[in-house]
Amino acid sequence: MSPPPRRESAVIVIHSLAQAVAALSAAAEAGRPIVIASAADAGIYAGPGWFREALHGAHEAVPMAQFSSLFDCGDDAGAAMAALRAGLEAIVFTGPAEVAARLNDILAPAGARLITERPAAVLDLGVWFFADNESLRRRCADALASIAAFC
Repeated sequence: MSPPPRRESAVIVIHSLAQAVAALSAAAEAGRPIVIASAADAGIYAGPGWFREALHGAHEAVPMAQFSSLFDCGDDAGAAMAALRAGLEAIVFTGPAEVAARLNDILAPAGARLITERPAAVLDLGVWFFADNESLRRRCADALASIAAFC
Protein backbone atom coordinates (compact mmCIF):
# COMPACT_ATOMS: atom_id res chain seq x y z
CA MET A 1 0.00 0.00 0.00
CA SER A 2 1.18 3.47 -0.82
CA PRO A 3 1.83 6.23 1.65
CA PRO A 4 -0.33 9.35 1.43
CA PRO A 5 0.77 11.96 -1.14
CA ARG A 6 4.00 13.83 -0.39
CA ARG A 7 3.68 16.73 2.02
CA GLU A 8 4.84 19.21 -0.67
CA SER A 9 1.84 18.33 -2.83
CA ALA A 10 -1.17 20.27 -1.61
CA VAL A 11 -4.43 18.29 -1.70
CA ILE A 12 -7.44 20.15 -3.12
CA VAL A 13 -10.85 18.47 -3.05
CA ILE A 14 -12.95 19.09 -6.14
CA HIS A 15 -16.62 18.45 -6.87
CA SER A 16 -16.83 19.53 -10.52
CA LEU A 17 -14.88 20.10 -13.72
CA ALA A 18 -14.84 23.88 -13.11
CA GLN A 19 -13.25 23.30 -9.70
CA ALA A 20 -10.64 20.96 -11.18
CA VAL A 21 -9.74 23.56 -13.84
CA ALA A 22 -9.48 26.27 -11.17
CA ALA A 23 -7.22 24.09 -9.00
CA LEU A 24 -4.92 23.26 -11.92
CA SER A 25 -4.83 26.89 -13.05
CA ALA A 26 -3.74 28.01 -9.59
CA ALA A 27 -1.18 25.21 -9.39
CA ALA A 28 0.29 26.12 -12.79
CA GLU A 29 0.48 29.79 -11.80
CA ALA A 30 2.20 28.85 -8.54
CA GLY A 31 4.54 26.46 -10.31
CA ARG A 32 3.85 23.63 -7.89
CA PRO A 33 2.32 20.17 -8.17
CA ILE A 34 -0.97 19.44 -6.46
CA VAL A 35 -3.15 16.46 -5.71
CA ILE A 36 -6.72 16.69 -6.94
CA ALA A 37 -8.88 14.58 -4.66
CA SER A 38 -12.49 13.55 -4.83
CA ALA A 39 -14.83 14.13 -1.95
CA ALA A 40 -14.79 11.52 0.80
CA ASP A 41 -16.67 8.37 -0.22
CA ALA A 42 -17.24 9.68 -3.78
CA GLY A 43 -16.72 6.18 -5.14
CA ILE A 44 -19.78 5.03 -3.27
CA TYR A 45 -22.23 7.68 -4.44
CA ALA A 46 -20.80 9.19 -7.62
CA GLY A 47 -18.66 6.52 -9.23
CA PRO A 48 -15.28 6.93 -10.89
CA GLY A 49 -16.39 7.99 -14.37
CA TRP A 50 -17.19 11.60 -13.52
CA PHE A 51 -13.88 12.00 -11.69
CA ARG A 52 -11.84 10.52 -14.54
CA GLU A 53 -13.57 12.83 -17.03
CA ALA A 54 -13.18 15.90 -14.79
CA LEU A 55 -9.44 15.16 -14.54
CA HIS A 56 -9.18 14.66 -18.28
CA GLY A 57 -11.06 17.88 -19.05
CA ALA A 58 -9.05 19.89 -16.54
CA HIS A 59 -5.77 18.54 -17.91
CA GLU A 60 -6.83 19.51 -21.43
CA ALA A 61 -7.69 23.02 -20.20
CA VAL A 62 -4.44 23.45 -18.22
CA PRO A 63 -1.90 21.06 -19.77
CA MET A 64 1.09 22.71 -18.09
CA ALA A 65 -0.16 21.92 -14.57
CA GLN A 66 1.54 19.14 -12.65
CA PHE A 67 -0.85 17.03 -10.63
CA SER A 68 -1.76 13.63 -9.37
CA SER A 69 -5.17 12.44 -8.31
CA LEU A 70 -6.82 10.58 -5.49
CA PHE A 71 -10.26 8.97 -5.66
CA ASP A 72 -11.93 8.13 -2.35
CA CYS A 73 -13.92 4.90 -2.24
CA GLY A 74 -14.50 4.86 1.51
CA ASP A 75 -14.87 1.30 2.75
CA ASP A 76 -16.45 -0.05 -0.45
CA ALA A 77 -14.22 -2.63 -2.16
CA GLY A 78 -16.53 -2.73 -5.19
CA ALA A 79 -16.08 1.02 -5.67
CA ALA A 80 -12.31 0.55 -5.49
CA MET A 81 -12.48 -2.09 -8.21
CA ALA A 82 -14.65 0.21 -10.34
CA ALA A 83 -12.03 2.94 -9.90
CA LEU A 84 -9.36 0.53 -11.11
CA ARG A 85 -11.45 -0.37 -14.17
CA ALA A 86 -11.89 3.37 -14.84
CA GLY A 87 -8.10 3.76 -14.90
CA LEU A 88 -7.71 5.97 -11.84
CA GLU A 89 -4.17 6.18 -10.49
CA ALA A 90 -4.67 6.30 -6.72
CA ILE A 91 -7.55 5.08 -4.63
CA VAL A 92 -8.39 5.67 -0.98
CA PHE A 93 -9.89 2.61 0.71
CA THR A 94 -10.70 2.77 4.42
CA GLY A 95 -12.21 -0.67 4.89
CA PRO A 96 -10.80 -3.62 6.82
CA ALA A 97 -7.05 -4.21 6.57
CA GLU A 98 -7.42 -7.73 5.17
CA VAL A 99 -9.64 -6.43 2.36
CA ALA A 100 -7.18 -3.59 1.72
CA ALA A 101 -4.36 -6.13 1.40
CA ARG A 102 -6.33 -8.14 -1.17
CA LEU A 103 -7.24 -4.98 -3.08
CA ASN A 104 -3.61 -3.91 -3.07
CA ASP A 105 -2.65 -7.28 -4.58
CA ILE A 106 -5.06 -6.55 -7.44
CA LEU A 107 -4.36 -2.83 -7.88
CA ALA A 108 -0.56 -2.77 -7.66
CA PRO A 109 0.15 -4.91 -10.76
CA ALA A 110 -2.21 -2.66 -12.72
CA GLY A 111 -0.18 0.40 -11.70
CA ALA A 112 -2.77 1.84 -9.31
CA ARG A 113 -1.90 2.86 -5.74
CA LEU A 114 -4.03 1.98 -2.74
CA ILE A 115 -3.97 4.42 0.14
CA THR A 116 -5.63 3.46 3.40
CA GLU A 117 -5.67 6.88 5.04
CA ARG A 118 -7.17 9.94 3.41
CA PRO A 119 -4.68 12.84 3.48
CA ALA A 120 -5.74 16.20 4.87
CA ALA A 121 -6.79 18.73 2.26
CA VAL A 122 -5.62 22.32 2.18
CA LEU A 123 -8.92 23.23 0.52
CA ASP A 124 -12.28 21.57 -0.11
CA LEU A 125 -14.18 23.46 -2.79
CA GLY A 126 -17.52 21.85 -1.91
CA VAL A 127 -19.01 24.94 -0.31
CA TRP A 128 -18.19 26.94 -3.45
CA PHE A 129 -19.92 24.58 -5.86
CA PHE A 130 -21.72 27.39 -7.68
CA ALA A 131 -18.90 29.96 -7.55
CA ASP A 132 -17.64 31.52 -10.76
CA ASN A 133 -14.36 30.30 -12.27
CA GLU A 134 -12.28 33.30 -11.19
CA SER A 135 -13.46 33.05 -7.58
CA LEU A 136 -12.57 29.35 -7.55
CA ARG A 137 -9.12 30.03 -9.00
CA ARG A 138 -8.48 32.76 -6.40
CA ARG A 139 -9.51 30.46 -3.54
CA CYS A 140 -7.11 27.80 -4.81
CA ALA A 141 -4.31 30.33 -5.33
CA ASP A 142 -4.82 31.73 -1.82
CA ALA A 143 -4.71 28.23 -0.31
CA LEU A 144 -1.51 27.39 -2.19
CA ALA A 145 0.07 30.70 -1.18
CA SER A 146 -0.83 30.19 2.47
CA ILE A 147 0.86 26.80 2.66
CA ALA A 148 3.88 28.02 0.66
CA ALA A 149 4.47 30.55 3.43
CA PHE A 150 4.99 27.68 5.89
CA CYS A 151 7.31 25.57 3.70
